[in-house]
Amino acid sequence: MATAKVLTGAKVVLPTGTVTDGRVIVDGTKIAGAVPDGAETVDLTGHWVVPGFVDMHNHGGGGASFTSGAIDEILTGVRTHQQHGTTTAVASFVTGDMDFLVQRAGLLSELAEHGEIAGIHFEGPFISPCRKGAHDETLLRDPDPAEVRKLIDAARGQARMVTLATERPGGIDSVRLLAEHGIIAAIGHTDATYEQTVEAVDAGATVATHLFNAMPPLGHRDPGPIAALLEDDRVTVELINDGTHLHPAALELAFHHKGADKVAFITDAMDAAGFGDGRYMLGPLEVEVRDSVARLVEGGSIAGSTLTLDRAFKRAVTIDELPVEDVVRAISANPARLLGLYDKVGSLEPGKDADLVVLDAEFEVKGVLRKGEWLVKP
Repeated sequence: MATAKVLTGAKVVLPTGTVTDGRVIVDGTKIAGAVPDGAETVDLTGHWVVPGFVDMHNHGGGGASFTSGAIDEILTGVRTHQQHGTTTAVASFVTGDMDFLVQRAGLLSELAEHGEIAGIHFEGPFISPCRKGAHDETLLRDPDPAEVRKLIDAARGQARMVTLATERPGGIDSVRLLAEHGIIAAIGHTDATYEQTVEAVDAGATVATHLFNAMPPLGHRDPGPIAALLEDDRVTVELINDGTHLHPAALELAFHHKGADKVAFITDAMDAAGFGDGRYMLGPLEVEVRDSVARLVEGGSIAGSTLTLDRAFKRAVTIDELPVEDVVRAISANPARLLGLYDKVGSLEPGKDADLVVLDAEFEVKGVLRKGEWLVKP
């Protein structure tokens, strides 16, 4: 049972800005506006208190994949990321056989219904063989709306996002289908032109899957998808801020053009996140993780990341020198809004779930509270 508590003395990041020597009141599983009787006081002087992190693109962690088919393994991945501050996570698929994806979606939808994950993201199989990254090319297919619908139905109302190469046959119709169902259509693993990308956004696409990665580079005569995705205010761009996927100048370019309200930090994590170097499987493909960088054994493509969002947060503040408030938007508020969860999570406001992260002066995680319970006690 979650006990009432008052967190005092910290720098508290609210939607309106940072309050020094602030306090957060927790009553049961919720943030409260008034101190309940018998509340314990937790002195967090010298620390930051920020909303729990929301990861909308994550394949696993702790040595476990979200598509393993074993509930205890999936929960190992979820718990691993929770220890690093991610109190809300969407489970992402990599490309697989359609029957496999349908079966696994049914399992993950049960975990979503029980609140363990925040829904399902299908990253593939509807992507471009030209920009496949760490996806099995033999299993790729064009985004036929009937097959997209099959995956949506298998997820039983828990599909949150589908990544598409929208230039492929059926791509635009599939974007419209997803938009009609309130599911995010994300442009990614794409070989689209500038013009084709504009068409997809006009049809309802609202997210760029890991901007810059797995798409044509920005060209001065052929600007490609990156220019179209950066210039349109309807699009939020995912960024993997691990120092491997993006040069700091690329991250700065994205923030400069989009503004802090249209960026979402993600992990794109695979099994090795929070676990260590070694050999892993990403879908049907073998991956070697060396010095925390995951690459396909065959071909050497980057294969997801070993990132946790606390590392993305610290890097954004200390290396990229972004304001803490902007990082909180990118790592909590913006993904929560996109997922339709901002009424529950993504900011520290009375009535919302008591999900928060305590960081020390060096932006290391010292406490994680989820629904009023300490997962990491400060």
